[in-house]
Amino acid sequence: MKRIYISDLTTNQECKISGIVENIRDKRTMMFLVIKDISGKIQVTIDKVKNPEIADELTKLTLDSFLTVEGICVENKYVKLNGREILPNKVQIESIASPLPIQREENSGERSSIDQRIDYRWIDLRTDKNQLIFKIQTYMTNTMRQFLLDRNFLEIHTPKLIATASESGSDVFEVKYFNKNAYLAQSPQFYKQMAMASGFEKVFEIGPVFRAEKSFTNKHTTEFTGFDLEFSYINSYHDIMALEEELLTYTLGKIKDVYDKQLKELFGIELVIPTLPFPVIKLSELYEELEKRYGYTVSNIEKGDLTTEAEKLCKTFSMERYGHEFLFITDFSANNRAFYHMRKDGIPQGFDLIWNGVEITTGAQREHRYEILVNQAKENNLEEDVKFYLEFFKYGCPPHGGFGLGIDRLTMLLFGLPIKECMFLFRGPNRLHP
Repeated sequence: MKRIYISDLTTNQECKISGIVENIRDKRTMMFLVIKDISGKIQVTIDKVKNPEIADELTKLTLDSFLTVEGICVENKYVKLNGREILPNKVQIESIASPLPIQREENSGERSSIDQRIDYRWIDLRTDKNQLIFKIQTYMTNTMRQFLLDRNFLEIHTPKLIATASESGSDVFEVKYFNKNAYLAQSPQFYKQMAMASGFEKVFEIGPVFRAEKSFTNKHTTEFTGFDLEFSYINSYHDIMALEEELLTYTLGKIKDVYDKQLKELFGIELVIPTLPFPVIKLSELYEELEKRYGYTVSNIEKGDLTTEAEKLCKTFSMERYGHEFLFITDFSANNRAFYHMRKDGIPQGFDLIWNGVEITTGAQREHRYEILVNQAKENNLEEDVKFYLEFFKYGCPPHGGFGLGIDRLTMLLFGLPIKECMFLFRGPNRLHP
């Protein structure tokens, strides 16, 4: 008999399910099990008098063991779990679980710390909450991918082993590559732009990104999954902002359509679908507002970029002034933007996007004119390091721009959790296992 998901069970039919034993109630004449697979849960009811062989086999069963059950699924109004149960005629214990080394849930004693739970991440991930996180992350990524495919974007897969540091020459991991050194890519930025010079016009990539930053915050990680896109024939960076706000609004709307009930039940989350367009403010004006409203000031040296504290204050400010969780910030100092950002009157033609006080995107129109780009690289003493990149523009390239999003950080903000909770396996300065 072929195994089926619990969510696909029909009543009064023979069935075969497999899953994790979530609960055991062993009475004098009856045994009740709750079996969970990735799709749902069901009660398995064993009459110990009528089925002594099955009852004997299950005496050694422990919580979190893996079990296969064959039997008939029937309705039973007295069963609290969806009003149905399986009456088994055959069971097979796939594996017996030892006592668990961590406390996963908050409602059954003091919960283990996140670092302890990451040590045993495969056990921690068995919970309903954790599995919902990754169901939604999967749906989110697929929705974003389909959004772009419907707009004629091509999906590309760029190298993660590169000969020179990706963008600025700092915060990269150096690795041994045969008889020379190589680096793990900070982003697919240069190769996305190569695709523009190739005439691909619209591209995106979902893939690993590496940052050698010794940051110990609830939003930083040394390896994460990036969602990057680039497209040609734009008029200005406003075209990029328009695409991103449409992408995010569409994606969050689709998530709410499918997972609204589960988000409320398991996390108490009421997902807010943003309105279009997103509010936009210049960085200088933002600092004026933060000083006027909250007494927050920074030195003139710091005003060319967004400080960590100002980033956090954006959450309160954006809601107070615009009633919006998202905020575009423009007009950063050229000293604080990548050399390949196009400039107009000395101002980089790009933006940051903040969601609930956390930066999720840096985007920009790129400089596609070879001579200007070479000069901007020279200003940063990068002309030799990025020589291969500059070649992309020597033989013609259309006007273009794009941005990158972190899938893990998006997930983190959607659920309001630290990033460690929202990655399948977290990587940080002190974490390389499991």
